Amino acid sequence: EVEGERIRLDAFLDRLTSEKPPRSFFQSIESRYLDPAGYSHFEIRESTATGDTTALVLPDIATCEDCLQEIFDPRNRRYHYPFTNCTNCGPRYSIITQLPYDRPNTSMSGFHMCPECQKEYEDPMDRRFHAQPNACPLCGPQVVLWDEQKQVLAECSAAVETAAAAILEGRIVAVKGIGGFLLMTNAQNDAAVQRLRRRKLREEKPFALMYPSMEAVRMDCSVSDGEERLLRSPEAPLVLLRRNRSMIAQSVAPRNPSFAVMLPYSPLHHLLMKTIGTPVVATSGNRSDEPMCIDEHEAVERLAGIADLYLVHNRQIVRVLDDSIVRVMGGREMMMRRARGFAPLPVTLSHNTAEPILAVGAHLKNTIALSKGNDVFISQHLGDLETQESFEAFRAAQRDMRALYKVEPKYAVCDLHPDYVSTKEAKAQKIEVIEIQHHYAHIASCMAENQLDAPVLGVAWDGTGYGTDGTIWGGEFLHVTKDSWRMYGDEAFTGGVRQFLGSFDAAETDLLRQMMAKNINTPVTTSAGRLFDAAATMLGIQTISRFEGQAAMELEFLTDDAGVEESYPFTAETLDGRMILDWSPMIQEMMNDIREDSGTIRAASCILRKLWASRVLRLAADVFRVPI
Repeated sequence: EVEGERIRLDAFLDRLTSEKPPRSFFQSIESRYLDPAGYSHFEIRESTATGDTTALVLPDIATCEDCLQEIFDPRNRRYHYPFTNCTNCGPRYSIITQLPYDRPNTSMSGFHMCPECQKEYEDPMDRRFHAQPNACPLCGPQVVLWDEQKQVLAECSAAVETAAAAILEGRIVAVKGIGGFLLMTNAQNDAAVQRLRRRKLREEKPFALMYPSMEAVRMDCSVSDGEERLLRSPEAPLVLLRRNRSMIAQSVAPRNPSFAVMLPYSPLHHLLMKTIGTPVVATSGNRSDEPMCIDEHEAVERLAGIADLYLVHNRQIVRVLDDSIVRVMGGREMMMRRARGFAPLPVTLSHNTAEPILAVGAHLKNTIALSKGNDVFISQHLGDLETQESFEAFRAAQRDMRALYKVEPKYAVCDLHPDYVSTKEAKAQKIEVIEIQHHYAHIASCMAENQLDAPVLGVAWDGTGYGTDGTIWGGEFLHVTKDSWRMYGDEAFTGGVRQFLGSFDAAETDLLRQMMAKNINTPVTTSAGRLFDAAATMLGIQTISRFEGQAAMELEFLTDDAGVEESYPFTAETLDGRMILDWSPMIQEMMNDIREDSGTIRAASCILRKLWASRVLRLAADVFRVPI
């Protein structure tokens, strides 16, 4: 409420949008006039627990430049303090326990501000005015270094320096950060990286890297303006960058032309990386298929045999937040994993959902969502629901979102697949359940995110998803109208590919032929992912996938600079009211190319050409009479 002369009130409204705090944004601006109350000074009043919960929870924000200068200024009282923050940066979602976002409702509630911090907190002209995690070395959290038996080896700055020295030596250190633990080791030490792979049971999947500075990133990678902006952004995600020749160990990202790179995003990371001075592997602190550790005692137990040392602190992490991953493609940012820095900001719909809805997500790369009015609050990336630990984290995320926004859903939305654990969980909710076909959910989410209304032509080229006909879909075009959708699929390729099994030994080849002849464990699928897997195998690029999408990724890597402007043929026919694409001619021509030794790169390029994809898309658009 603002009181004053009419002309000054109008000026106040005009200045709101141009003079707002750096990390704030407006959802809407509405105003109305009240009777004068006789205000004489500025104040922020204490929050009350009554009324509807409407405030948004902000994501965790990377350390701002002002705080960074203080951390490395020997004259500042926060010199080398790893929990420095202000109103414009620091933890948010990872520390809040309930709304409203006040200090008693965060994991900072047990740390009582010293007089100097309290003065900053209460001064409207101070950068730390109402910064809920505000603290300093006298009154805030502290960092210590543990060995495998939780014995304290060093404290405060000495703990950071000792951990940095251990990482440089090639030891594996578990570091408690903003949203969980990261396992760190020297990225230029191949023996150390391979040791981490063996201990973590991670054969070939690329590791993420943290660099000490933007200048260090440029020494190893090609960085566009858009990619640099992402790296330096307050969200500070992992960004996929094209690698150059570098001193980085080959085992960090085997046969991969890109690195997943991030800059330090918390004061602790800045202090650690400043001391180390070289790139480090910074991978999630977990065992394969398990959620990331967030508690130091849990970490010592679950990471036993993986980490050599533990750099921990006494500020509780309320919820797990992995690092977000972004890739720039065609000049546009593509979100590949949405977590720290972005969650739990909502997608705002053009309409109001009459009743709250809980969407429980799929089995792999799980994320849940909860609607409230026009807002759909999206959780952080939760991962694959492959283990009991990950399933418990999935259930905890549901309880957390309901409690945080004080919402009890009236409907549960789940995948059509009857055996997904998320589907079973939805059906155990004792509320009405709505089952959604996997690829239609993909298209609907794209529509919501981009604020598109029907009709649209959606392209869902996915790995697998349970189809309405009981088969495995994954290469569909969906024509979505206001009240329904139609499917236009592709055909699983057969025929000549059976003759092209050179990568298998005689016994394996015989077994495969028997399986296909008798239809044993050979489900019909339209999956585009399987098409790329088969092409990679035929070309001898990758015959065994050691992590999801590996074969298709290596197929793509091979074609990055091929310069081929051709595409393989395919045929189309109408069957039972659907347009069916037949890839057999493409497979046959690919085999001819390989037999004639025309070059693997040409064959791989032809299957991935934009020209080829464009032809397929235009054909689908013609079928549905949709302009593109």
